[in-house]
Amino acid sequence: MREAEIRKLFAVNLLCVFSVILTAYVPALFWDGFTVVGTHLTWLRICSVSVSTLSIVLHLILKPNLSRKKSSFAHKISRFLKCCIYFFMSCVLFHVIIVLYGAPLIESVIETFLFAVLLSTFTTLQCLCMLGPNLQAWIRVFSKNGAMSIWESSLQITTMCSILGAWFGAFPIPLDWDRPWQVWPVSCSLGATFGYMAGLIIAPLWIHWNRKQLTYKSR
Repeated sequence: MREAEIRKLFAVNLLCVFSVILTAYVPALFWDGFTVVGTHLTWLRICSVSVSTLSIVLHLILKPNLSRKKSSFAHKISRFLKCCIYFFMSCVLFHVIIVLYGAPLIESVIETFLFAVLLSTFTTLQCLCMLGPNLQAWIRVFSKNGAMSIWESSLQITTMCSILGAWFGAFPIPLDWDRPWQVWPVSCSLGATFGYMAGLIIAPLWIHWNRKQLTYKSR
């Protein structure tokens, strides 16, 4: 396993972390009263768009897992449309799961859906960029010892950290502390965001520490 590849992964992940941090500060320079908690729905939109844009651009430039074979224009359009459909289905699925876990069914529909979009951005979009609309590849990557590259190992870690962060973020909501960040879905979306950033930092460090044990074989 080459150290240069791990350093590239670390640099890319740090750039993604930096982009998330910027979404909390840059809008405040142009919008009076903007805060992550106070104008949370706006921040959810900005963060989702920023992370999505950067992820797509980075994967188009680096192409860590994309096939080098040339494909027709029609194939590329079909692949793009499938990715859009998969992402939308992911948002709806996350929305349903979040409601089943206790989110308001009718009230706060917009808040819940925007949180689902953010969670899909941290998880499903990354899978689409890395693996494309190939469910078999998704199952392989998230199975035991299924990763075939450090990029897929990083995908595993960041996805799981994002979901766990959202889950842990729900714990303070029932507590009667009456804090602004306990309003739905602030703590959950912040938990998912911190989990995503933690995963981005943990992934290359974990891969570096375990590089001698990690062996990636083509399947």
